[in-house]
Amino acid sequence: MSRTTVTIGLASCGVAGGALPVAQELEKLLAGREDVEIRKVGCIGYCYMEPLVAVVRDGKTWTYGRVDVDTLHRIIDGHVDNDIVLQDHLILTDNVEGGGGSESARGEKQVRIVLRNSGLIDPKNIDEYIARDGYRGLLKAVRGVPPESNSGMTRDAVIREVLDSGLRGRGGAGFPTGMKWRFARDAKGEAPNAKNPGGTDKYMVCNADEGDPGAFMDRSVLESDPHSVIEGMAIGAYAVGASHGVIYCRAEYPMAIEHVNIALAQARERGFLGEKILGDEDFSFDIYVKEGAGAFVCGEETALIASIEGERGMPRPRPPFPANSGIWKKPTNINNVETWANVPWILTHGAAAFNAYGHGRSRGTKVFAIAGRIKKGGLAEVPMGMPLREVIYDIAGGIENDRKFKAVQLGGPSGGCVPESLLDTPVDYESINATGAIMGSGGMVVMDEDTCVVDVARFFLNFVQKESCGKCPFCRIGTRRMLEILEKITQGQGVLEDLDNLLSLADQIRDGSLCGLGQTAPNPVLTTLKHFREEYVAHIVDKKCPAKVCAPLIHYVIDGTKCVGCTRCARECPVKAISGEVKKPHHIDDEICVRCGLCKKTCPVSCISVD
Repeated sequence: MSRTTVTIGLASCGVAGGALPVAQELEKLLAGREDVEIRKVGCIGYCYMEPLVAVVRDGKTWTYGRVDVDTLHRIIDGHVDNDIVLQDHLILTDNVEGGGGSESARGEKQVRIVLRNSGLIDPKNIDEYIARDGYRGLLKAVRGVPPESNSGMTRDAVIREVLDSGLRGRGGAGFPTGMKWRFARDAKGEAPNAKNPGGTDKYMVCNADEGDPGAFMDRSVLESDPHSVIEGMAIGAYAVGASHGVIYCRAEYPMAIEHVNIALAQARERGFLGEKILGDEDFSFDIYVKEGAGAFVCGEETALIASIEGERGMPRPRPPFPANSGIWKKPTNINNVETWANVPWILTHGAAAFNAYGHGRSRGTKVFAIAGRIKKGGLAEVPMGMPLREVIYDIAGGIENDRKFKAVQLGGPSGGCVPESLLDTPVDYESINATGAIMGSGGMVVMDEDTCVVDVARFFLNFVQKESCGKCPFCRIGTRRMLEILEKITQGQGVLEDLDNLLSLADQIRDGSLCGLGQTAPNPVLTTLKHFREEYVAHIVDKKCPAKVCAPLIHYVIDGTKCVGCTRCARECPVKAISGEVKKPHHIDDEICVRCGLCKKTCPVSCISVD
């Protein structure tokens, strides 16, 4: 029998799903065996099926989901030792390329460029990255193909390749990446040399300050494939003429930071970072990690720069733009994690291969973190242009418990809600923007019929208001006023005039704020008002929450014809709002009831409803 590899996903989602005891048991079961190798990998995106264990043999992969210790024993005894596949836990064969298993269709619809190595390699082993064409793009740029030719690409040629690919910034703005690099290349740095007359004292920055609620794309890539980001930054540094690199990662991502630091040390040891990269006398570039303190506003590039410099993270006016005056007033280029991870693939396979995927001006693929009321939460990478309906129903499996779809929030607090009528909108920058939402970095939160959009708008505005740095009065005070109005509406105290006031405040905040946080803060309110105005009116006029979420606008009622008088609800009620005799119908005092819902949850005959 040929050598077998057993992999286990140990990214944050795997650990949260219970993978650590499974990994410990795996090591015990296979201790001392030379015919089986254990590989600890990252996340392949099937977070809802964690823990994930895969068996790799003869070039084929079988992936099992929801593996506990008992199931692991069955996998080892059955599949590893006796070649018997466990059909009840099998979710994929040949990984994300389909070919069998309950989730093969989800895999077949994806195109994995950014996630090409995630869940397949040990993120702490550079050799496994290199074995899958890792650092080939950097070799091509610096030394040519084959590497022995020592005739690498010019800086202009590298930038042209990225421009021709159509890659746009995946952090949300969608600005052409190659054009951004060109601006930084043309900026005059210091310490010029013969090969790079523009100078080398420039910075390349990876923005990994992923702060959107429901977003976890950047974390997963850094945990599962950190070398792809490092290689992308090195290629960009070569093209721009930069000698300094910074990965700005929020401190709440300890595993990502650990894996990145390990990868940086390995890259230096192999000559992919440091002095005279790949033997090039005029190309020196290194990267360090800067841990952010968790301020959402530091996702904005000028606030991020201030934080790197040790100042409070607050935005500043532009121009000058970072390309001309960034970190320590040096030319600085900033891209996010997903953008950088695309670059090595583009250099290795060519601009045309990347450009072959996409829709309109949006080329390549997009990674989404899909969360909320869906059956299959996790990561998915799809070609640009795939309709939202296909992403939600075919890839994410549709709505949990087969409830009715209501809306999907795209772009986090800066984005907006897209209703069912617009679900055939293709995933591309211009089409998503036309709905009133934005692509953002890729967070996708799906809502069902039991979601109150007024409460959702209040939630996101509360988040933005707390995260405002306070520099701009329109953002600092305006978002507070909008939040107060929304809270008043959800408490049944709103008036119709409040809707006009929300729109007026939104215009002022958008026009008067300095950075993207304030300029986009009203988006969740504007899109829910546009697409679900009747729900706002119901809260104000009818004093009802149609989704039965807003506590002051709902009432718990006992159906006397069904109540058996078991007294269980009365015993569970924390405020003694329920009265009645044994074996006789009970009653809820609406004035005392605090709308906790315990009575409804505990009723054995389901006679309590929400009105």
